[in-house]
Amino acid sequence: MVAKRTSGARCFEEVWREEYVPGNYNRRGYVRRWQERVRVPCRRTARYQPHTPYRENQDNNSCIEGSVIGGLLGAAGGAALSRDEGLFIGIPLGIVGGALIGCQVDGG
Repeated sequence: MVAKRTSGARCFEEVWREEYVPGNYNRRGYVRRWQERVRVPCRRTARYQPHTPYRENQDNNSCIEGSVIGGLLGAAGGAALSRDEGLFIGIPLGIVGGALIGCQVDGG
């Protein structure tokens, strides 16, 4: 097959053919070669469709609100329970712990 050419709604293809012509005692055999134009079904050009991943079991819950509220409450709790120099470690630990608990409570 050499090349496809389209002509309106009909599609054609150039095809090479070969046929062996057997020989005999007086004449050698040979191969006949020729090219034919044959009609073939037209292929439509494929349009690009981006792959969309399978999303049925995807978790769409967001725990941002719970994390923020939990972090604020945790910071307040860490500040209330710690004394003097413990504020430097109590407030950050309260923020982290409160954010983790708030996220779980919110459904994340």
